[in-house]
Amino acid sequence: MTGGVRSAHYIDPQIVQRLLKAADFIVLFTWATVLFLLSTRSTDHNAIALTAFLSLEIAFSTLLAMRWLQLYDVSSLLKPVRGMAFTAGVCFAAGALIAIAADMILFDVSLLWLKGWAGMCLVGPALSRAAAWAWAKPLAMQGAFCQRIAIVGGGQTAEEAINALEDSPGIDIEIVGLFDDRADKRSPASIKRHAKLGTVADLARLARSQRIDLIIVAIPLSAEARLLQMLHRLWELPVDIRISGQASKLKLSSGAYNYLGKLPLLPVFERPLSGWGWHLKNVMDKALAALMIAGLSPVMLATAAAIKLTSKGPAVFKQKRYGFNNEMVEVFKFRSMYTDRCDVNAVKLVTKDDPRVTPVGRFIRKTSIDELPQLFNVLTGQLSLVGPRPHATQAKAAEELYEAVVDGYFARHRVKPGITGWAQINGWRGETDTADKIENRVKFDLEYIDRWSLWFDLYIIIKTPFALLQSDNAY
Repeated sequence: MTGGVRSAHYIDPQIVQRLLKAADFIVLFTWATVLFLLSTRSTDHNAIALTAFLSLEIAFSTLLAMRWLQLYDVSSLLKPVRGMAFTAGVCFAAGALIAIAADMILFDVSLLWLKGWAGMCLVGPALSRAAAWAWAKPLAMQGAFCQRIAIVGGGQTAEEAINALEDSPGIDIEIVGLFDDRADKRSPASIKRHAKLGTVADLARLARSQRIDLIIVAIPLSAEARLLQMLHRLWELPVDIRISGQASKLKLSSGAYNYLGKLPLLPVFERPLSGWGWHLKNVMDKALAALMIAGLSPVMLATAAAIKLTSKGPAVFKQKRYGFNNEMVEVFKFRSMYTDRCDVNAVKLVTKDDPRVTPVGRFIRKTSIDELPQLFNVLTGQLSLVGPRPHATQAKAAEELYEAVVDGYFARHRVKPGITGWAQINGWRGETDTADKIENRVKFDLEYIDRWSLWFDLYIIIKTPFALLQSDNAY
């Protein structure tokens, strides 16, 4: 268990392992095949197929041996010299043994093959492990591979969960602390060396300001009312939430549980975007945003010129809005109001024929051109192309702040906000002057989060231009 400075995002070590395994497989298979073809110089189709089979055997055998020796563990990657030496030895041994067996049974394998394979085993692991170390070392120092866990509950149930985690080898975790609404002897001030840091409300606030990756609820399932109350207060957070399997007297099948080390966990709420999904969405967002900026740059330049020529003030302004996990982000927009009538905090909603809006502003708001500068927010990682729209901090519906109107409003912030979204292409864009309008927008936002996939994002992006043609509710 580790401590120290925390990074912005937890990186599942399995992602690192799979990427490195894929890279190793490609190199091993390709190099073994090339060497076989060069050393045998045969054009017979059977010989070529046989060399491909032997190359697959070498690649798979090497990967299995390295996995068995834990050479793909993050801890091994952080020891580059040891990793290089062991990886080189395993690669050479696996390849040489299979090549010698092939020479004895199938066809002649020349000394050229062994020399070439030895050279690859010296150079390949050195380069790959040095690159992996250079990438992983600073992230490990920030705690990116360490899972931060908060435990809700106290007493024997929480102690049993902690004991199971601490008795589990090979997991890199940090128990942040204990949280419980009870203040009597059933909820002690600490369990072992882990202190009680506050109530469930304190945990919700902490998860907004620090990285929490997993919440384990160590409360007996028999305490149904208390359990449901706590889950209702935690589900808005962008955190995986699990119930400790040891808190249940029910003997469920092993397939019903997720396991963290030796601790069985019952899944309750999943973080909407994590692991591969988070990284793939991030890559797609930035790649498409860069292409859109390049393609739409004439439109943006023309818009900026029109704004500057028709009213005083800057063409672009920044506005504070709620981002991922309720963090404040500053989003870029083309200015659509007269400078002396701007409402930076959006306390008053823009309405039809609003005198604060310039003639150019009416057009760019109706067509959503005013949102195009937010493509630069996507490049910086503050926004996504697709997600719940970021709302201004003081935005109101029916004279009340959005969070007071809609129960569970902040659950839409479990993912990064987007330039467009599922609500927008279903007609819920523009003015939100009534409770019904904001309730429907949030409903579609939460549905998007539940249904998320890369294909769903692409579908929304493709549908967005058509939705803009039906812009009666955009002012």
